[in-house]
Amino acid sequence: MKIIVCIKQVPDAKDVRLDPKTNTLAREGVQSIINPYDRHALEEAVRIKENMGGTVTVMTMGPPQAEEILREAVSCGADEAVLVSDRAFAGADTLATTYTLSQAIKKIGGADLILCGKQAIDGDTAQVGPGLAVRMGMPYVTCVRKISAAKDKPFIVERLMDDGYDEIEIELPALFTVVKEINEPRLPSLKGKMKAKKLSVTTLTAADINADASQLGLKGSPTWVVRVFAPQFKGQRTMIQGTVQEQVDQLAEKILEWC
Repeated sequence: MKIIVCIKQVPDAKDVRLDPKTNTLAREGVQSIINPYDRHALEEAVRIKENMGGTVTVMTMGPPQAEEILREAVSCGADEAVLVSDRAFAGADTLATTYTLSQAIKKIGGADLILCGKQAIDGDTAQVGPGLAVRMGMPYVTCVRKISAAKDKPFIVERLMDDGYDEIEIELPALFTVVKEINEPRLPSLKGKMKAKKLSVTTLTAADINADASQLGLKGSPTWVVRVFAPQFKGQRTMIQGTVQEQVDQLAEKILEWC
């Protein structure tokens, strides 16, 4: 079985801040990490490989420094790593990103199973997984909290819902996006770290994946981020004090005033 896990390098959420002059994310001095949801996708891929055999390839689209997270993923159990990197990819929205990733996956021979995190913590769109599945012509299930797999049988997955979960039977090839409830990611092993250090990461450019330039980066992105800013609190605040009943009475008076 050939499993591909799509991961993303994101800024550590606890260090994210905005530059007040440029109204953009200040990345200088901010540590980059593997998107937390993607860690769970990687862990699940490694578990499936351990139970059923096969290989796990991690793939990311990003600048050259994104190679760091690929090596970290290999230290946690992945077998191979692919960096999809080219200046032509800069500024890509989710539509352009899914096109680029799909071309890269086709270039390396496709996959039986593709796993992604539910969403990235920087964009929070949750669009890349489903969009990639459509590009690849695969059925997909989002927000998967459990995968039951057996050789020569359909996969049984549980999809997390607001009021419980759905149980879905699905044949491969397929794509799943996973939630944090699915597992507890392992720490890198010493053997894994040694392997990651020696690993030769495959780098694919726009030319390598035979990409249509009109579908890459800003050219291929119908949505653009014009500005990022921190919300300003302009409303007046009133503190309500007293017993519970007194607070309820005061609140009711305020609501009547606003109405």
